[in-house]
Amino acid sequence: MAQLNINQRQAGDVTVLDMDGEVRIGDSSTALRSSIRSLVADGNKKILLNLAGVKYIDSSGIGELIANYTTVGRGGGQLKLLNLTDKVQDLLVITKLLTVFDVYDNEAEALGSFK
Repeated sequence: MAQLNINQRQAGDVTVLDMDGEVRIGDSSTALRSSIRSLVADGNKKILLNLAGVKYIDSSGIGELIANYTTVGRGGGQLKLLNLTDKVQDLLVITKLLTVFDVYDNEAEALGSFK
């Protein structure tokens, strides 16, 4: 069973989710969905996903990223990605999703990009 640990922290008005593990069909993608929906429901509009510890994302995980991006956007917020591993970046390039998401390698730069 894929394991995904999500640690939440605040950096000013931006909520950062530090993720470690794999985003696959099942519990891990459900955990990501419920974390983000909970943040949106609580009025958080600036969410940064730190994927430095994510080693693998399957098609279900990709779908979850897109769904969460849409959910946050509909709520008037922004969802951005930080610290993609080479594997995850390659996957986003292949699926052409790298052009959809705002992606950063530097946390300070990512935090400064939120309006």
